[in-house]
Amino acid sequence: MADGTFAALLFIIGLTDMSMNHCGTQAGCLGKSDATPRFSISGGEVLERRADPAGEVYLRYDLGHKRGPFGNAAGLSIGENGETWIGFGSTYTIPFGRSGAYAELHSMPGLYFDNGGFDLGGPIAFRSGIEFGYENRRGWRMALTYDHRSNAGIYDDNPGIETVQFKVSVPLN
Repeated sequence: MADGTFAALLFIIGLTDMSMNHCGTQAGCLGKSDATPRFSISGGEVLERRADPAGEVYLRYDLGHKRGPFGNAAGLSIGENGETWIGFGSTYTIPFGRSGAYAELHSMPGLYFDNGGFDLGGPIAFRSGIEFGYENRRGWRMALTYDHRSNAGIYDDNPGIETVQFKVSVPLN
């Protein structure tokens, strides 16, 4: 799963949902609707694969709207060795009934600066992943996240890295 699998799942599941539940509405397939804006902070570790294990902090802002079933989010991560990623992309949330449990996929293109840390092969890097979490009655979310970052083969060298993090998300309304 350390490639573009999560991004592909986001678009396949999201486009299926869009065609079944959004295209027949007056707003259309990508009609704008309100969503809860959120600020998230997560911390965790880059997994040992080609990179050395290292800590990372990730901040994310989920915008207060959706287009069809897709949310939008902006993110910034900073690694313990100075690596910095900033990006913007799509999210797709799958609630598990009324239990508060959910899964969320995300896919976000962005810019990556190794700053002397792990080199991802070039400045364009894609981040995609999945989180499993719980949302309480006040809208706070706690989740375990797994994601992958790489340049998707647009440069000669495409090492890629994975992170596992614990995330807390606060509603901003």
